[in-house]
Amino acid sequence: MREYLLTLLVTAGVTYVLTGPVRKFAIAAGAMTAIRERDVHKEPTPRLGGIAMFGGLCAGLLVAEHLTKIGQIFSDTSDVRALLSGAAVVWVIGVMDDKWDLDALVKLGGQMVAAGVMVLQGFKILWLPIPGVGTVLLTSFQGTLLTVVLVVATVNAVNFVDGLNGLAAGMVCIAALAFFVYAYRLWYGYNLEAAAPAALFSAVLVGMCLGYLPHNMTPARIFMGDSGALLLGLVLSAPSISLAGQVDPDNIAAQAGSGASATLKLLPFYIPLVLPLAMVAIPLADMVMAVVRRTLAGRSPFSADKKHLHHRLLELGHSETRAVLVMYFWSAVLCFGTVALSVRSGKREVLLVLVAAVAVGVGILLLPRWSPRVPRWMERFVPPRYRASRHHGRHARDGAVADYRRPSGATAVTSLSDGETSSELPQPESEPHPHG
Repeated sequence: MREYLLTLLVTAGVTYVLTGPVRKFAIAAGAMTAIRERDVHKEPTPRLGGIAMFGGLCAGLLVAEHLTKIGQIFSDTSDVRALLSGAAVVWVIGVMDDKWDLDALVKLGGQMVAAGVMVLQGFKILWLPIPGVGTVLLTSFQGTLLTVVLVVATVNAVNFVDGLNGLAAGMVCIAALAFFVYAYRLWYGYNLEAAAPAALFSAVLVGMCLGYLPHNMTPARIFMGDSGALLLGLVLSAPSISLAGQVDPDNIAAQAGSGASATLKLLPFYIPLVLPLAMVAIPLADMVMAVVRRTLAGRSPFSADKKHLHHRLLELGHSETRAVLVMYFWSAVLCFGTVALSVRSGKREVLLVLVAAVAVGVGILLLPRWSPRVPRWMERFVPPRYRASRHHGRHARDGAVADYRRPSGATAVTSLSDGETSSELPQPESEPHPHG
C-alpha cells in the first residue's frame, strides 16, 4: 500500500506543479476556449491541461518502476508499455484538437488507433466471466473488437461529461479510486498478482486527477481540453481491460472448491463488467436523453444545447460548485456501491446503506426547491441563506429595485412583514442614463 501511495503522491505532485507553466504556455500558444452560448464559463480560458496530466502519468510510472513490489509489473507484463503507447497517441490527438479543433471523425480515428496500438502489444480482453455461463474464451478478433469498443466508449464518455469546472476530473477520480479498492482487494485478498497492473493504473489515475483539480475547480484557471479528457478516458479503460480479460476466474474457483462457495467467490470477477458501466452511467444517460430530445425536436443529434444534466442542475437553483458536488455524489454511490456489493454480496446492510445514500442524494438534488428557515435565535449558527431576516431583507431590496424600475404611474404592491399589503404612490420619472 505504501508503494501505491508514493506513486499516487508523485503523480499528483508533478501534475500540480506542471499545470501552472502549462497554463502560461497555452495562453502564449493561443489555445483558448472561446465563450459559446451553451458554456457556463464567463471569460476565455486556456486549455491543454492534458499536458500536465501526461507529465504526471509518466512521472508516476517512472517512480513505480523502481519500487520493490510494483516494479515487478514492468518486467512481468507489457501492460505498462502498452498503456503508455496508447496514451501517447490519444494525447497527441487531443493536443492537436485543443489547438486546431480537429474534425470529430479524425478524433474518433485517433482513438481507434490508440486502442489498436495497445492491442498489438498484447493488452486486450482474452476471456469474459459470464454469470450463469462461466468463462468464455474470446477469439483474437472478438478480443480486439471488444477492447477497441471499450476504449472508445470510455474515452467519449469522459469527454462528454466534461461540461463544468472540475466535473470530469472529479468523476474519473471517484471511479478510479473505487477501481483501486477493488483491484487491491483482488491482489492481496486472493493473492492474484495479475490484478497488480489494474491497481497501479487506478492509483496513477487518481494522482493525475488530484493534481489537476485544484487548478480546475471554480473559478477554473485552466481547462483540461481534449488532451486531458481523452487521456483520462483511455487510462480509465485500462484497469477494466486488465481485470476483465486477464485475471482468470478459474483460479478463484479452484481456491473455493465447488458449489455455492465458488459462486460467491467468483462474484468479484463480474464487477469489471459492471463497474465501467457504473462510471459512465450518468454521462451515458445524459447522452441518450440528448439524442432523443434533439431528434424529437427535429434537430441533429450532434447539435449543441444547454439542456444537459449539469445545465438542468443549474436551472434547479444549484450553484455551479454544488451541481458538481451533486454529480460527484451520484458517481460515488454507483461506483462504491458496486464495489461494496462485490465485497459483501447479498448482505442486507449494504443494500440498506445504498438505499439511504439514494434517499440522501434525492434530498440534496431537490434542496433548492426547499426554503428552510430557522428561528431567529439560531441564525448565528447557520449559513446566511437559512436566516429569516436575510430572506425578508432580500425581498425588500428586490421590491425596491423593482419599484425604481417601474414606469411612472404604476402602482406597486409590497408585502409587509406581517403579511399585509399596501399600495404605494406612483414613482417619479426614471433618471436618464448617465451615458445618454
